[in-house]
Amino acid sequence: MTRGRDSTMRRAAAGAGGARAAGPLGGAPRLDPNAGRRGGMRAGAQGRGGPRAGSAGSRPRPAQSLACARGRSQRLVGDSKATSTSPDLAPDVFVLRVRLEETGEIFRVANCRGDTTVRELKEELDLMVGIPFNLQRLQYLDEGVLMDDTTLKFHDVVPGGIISLCIWRHDGWTELVLAAAEGDPSKLSCLGLTEDSFYRTANSEHFEGEKWKQWTSQRAFVALYVASHRGHSVAVQYLLEHGASCLSRSPLGRTPLHVAAAMGRSDCINLLLQHGASIHDRDAKGETPISIAHRLNHTQSEWQMFLLHQIAKSGIRDLNDLVVKNALQRIKSGFRSKMMMMTPH
Repeated sequence: MTRGRDSTMRRAAAGAGGARAAGPLGGAPRLDPNAGRRGGMRAGAQGRGGPRAGSAGSRPRPAQSLACARGRSQRLVGDSKATSTSPDLAPDVFVLRVRLEETGEIFRVANCRGDTTVRELKEELDLMVGIPFNLQRLQYLDEGVLMDDTTLKFHDVVPGGIISLCIWRHDGWTELVLAAAEGDPSKLSCLGLTEDSFYRTANSEHFEGEKWKQWTSQRAFVALYVASHRGHSVAVQYLLEHGASCLSRSPLGRTPLHVAAAMGRSDCINLLLQHGASIHDRDAKGETPISIAHRLNHTQSEWQMFLLHQIAKSGIRDLNDLVVKNALQRIKSGFRSKMMMMTPH
């Protein structure tokens, strides 16, 4: 009885194997022209005592194939290279590019995240691009102006994407920013930076007295802010000599020295400090020009600000005096020692 049942099961299995040999979607069986030759090879292999071609020893069983596939899948998920190339698995921290449309300049902004808000990005661009927060207008792809309380993820901003930064065009700000970014004093002189200027906009044509003075001083500050960021020392010198205040602040509490320090503009840092800028002024985030230079790895600018601040405190005037030079060297050495102590090993 048992042998009969086993024979029946073997015949059923053989029939199932024949069904598997059928063509796709249940079509007629395919004829294999090499079947006879493979049969001869199997016979020869058996005669030599070797494994049969097509046996379980040379081909993985279905269960083994599934296990191998699962292993490959797990390795891909854990592989950083594999995850970085997947469009659905964007990295937590990424880099964006920002294009200032009026000038064509492109700036790189690191440490962006999906939950970064547009306002937070604009605050960083205030330093990286040198455009005051309140004059920025951001766009991505074909969308309109990005609202401050939305996030990069909300707008589907991808790593490496390019965000457009435009200047608000009202009240002549675009022309002013362009002239300051170019660093041309002759153009700046015609754009309403002083009280005796004949420059007018639709907004300012009826301003008089204190209101007109505030309007021109604000424009002079913005020009100084942008020129300091770009490192245009000639334009910075011109603006300081014509009344631009290095103590004025942007809506984020930053002075021109903050942005000059952020970019490591040594000449402009020197000019601003000579005209009364302070290395201790804190912005809305509590950062001073020195701390910004330190955070952005502008060590030379950090040392320069500290050194010039010490000179101002000591009342030194003649920097060529031998005694003064020795004092400067001691200050410089002391600063380096302090930095080495602050740097983690």
